[in-house]
Amino acid sequence: MNRAGRGKLVLATAALGVSLLTVTGCGYITPQQTTHEYAASDGIRADLGPLKLRNFMIISAGQDKPGRVIGAVYNSSSKDVKLTIKGAAGSQTQVTVKQNSYTLLNDSTDEAILSSTGGIPGSLVKVNIAEDGTNLAKAIEVPVLNATLKEYKEYLPSGEPSETATPAPSSTATH
Repeated sequence: MNRAGRGKLVLATAALGVSLLTVTGCGYITPQQTTHEYAASDGIRADLGPLKLRNFMIISAGQDKPGRVIGAVYNSSSKDVKLTIKGAAGSQTQVTVKQNSYTLLNDSTDEAILSSTGGIPGSLVKVNIAEDGTNLAKAIEVPVLNATLKEYKEYLPSGEPSETATPAPSSTATH
């Protein structure tokens, strides 16, 4: 191969290398979503010491009505823990979580009910969570949902009708 042929080969190789870098380089500098933790459902996630709250939300028929807290609470400590949840207007509920275990509030026979949600369905309400017997406490914002989605209907506090949208009666024109 002569000198001109080698030069063209080097130039073509360099051009190919630069084009590969520009095509694949975007993935190198763009943050990948799989490296970020997030709540992939309707509820939120929060951590309080050894307690991990996952898919945490309040199901209620409306503002200032009772609301049931649902989600999962994981306890990674070697002792039983009692989680206290304080909501609007002095409402409060407690959940006991066994050591190195979890409690699913959706399946719990002891429902975690707040006497008042403090927000309309679709809003975020501020609640305070605390681990009893320690100084661990935190304020978090939790979504309030109603029974518009049928999956949540069974979690409405007993006796509370859902405030789902009802279509307005249609008027028919008469000729």
